[in-house]
Amino acid sequence: MPYFKTKDGCSIFYETQGFESSKPVVAFLNGTLQNTVYWKPYSLAFKDRFRVLMYDARAQGKSDLGEGKLSPEGHAEDFSELLKHLKVEKAHLIGLSHGANVALAYAAHSPEGVDRLVLCSAGTRQTCRTKLILQSWLKVLKSSDLETLAWVSLPVAFGENFLKQQQRNLDHMVKAIVKRNKKQAIIAHLEAISSYPPLSQIAQNVHHPVLVVSGSDDLLINESDAKELAMVCGGQHNHLTGIGHSIPAEAPEVFTKTVLQFLDRA
Repeated sequence: MPYFKTKDGCSIFYETQGFESSKPVVAFLNGTLQNTVYWKPYSLAFKDRFRVLMYDARAQGKSDLGEGKLSPEGHAEDFSELLKHLKVEKAHLIGLSHGANVALAYAAHSPEGVDRLVLCSAGTRQTCRTKLILQSWLKVLKSSDLETLAWVSLPVAFGENFLKQQQRNLDHMVKAIVKRNKKQAIIAHLEAISSYPPLSQIAQNVHHPVLVVSGSDDLLINESDAKELAMVCGGQHNHLTGIGHSIPAEAPEVFTKTVLQFLDRA
């Protein structure tokens, strides 16, 4: 399995599709509790038009926690090193939730390395509800285990329609989260998020074509904050009805079509 060592010795796990070609690169960036497995269906859908990169940011999935402070800037530096390692000069970035934070941070850090940005389930700020949810997740994990956190997170991470459709698969989803994450790493990840600057602060330094996608049933991100994020970036906003926080998983066909149409305008 491919791993990359950062300058401070942190092992970063990544996967690629179609890198033997010279097609444009599209990179998928994880949300909290996610890993490269989440993006596999989309890597297949995108690989005919793009070289596809998926990776676990430090403290996620198969990547190490490392010794450095977890921050948007730190993740952006890791991602920059990974792209240099893979000899990628420019990429489209598709970030979900925490991955949208990293995508924006990288665009501000290395503007010459970004083509277009797709930011899913992201807004200009953390609402009081969002801060409380993240704080409760942290307390649950510190006092219990990843399985308990996974069950607690499901009603927040997914919308009502998806949860109804996937009732028989929820146990499998929980087991997958537990299998592919590490307790101490997620604790560090959640603690770090609480001190992240608002995305509006980072977004004002980003000057690339941007698409912000939000869901009407998202308990973590308000439509108005997602729309404001698009406005700050000078981009466009697409709001999906009946969809929660995990847009790609809940509406795969709409997500794929929307993103490909946006990238094809490049």
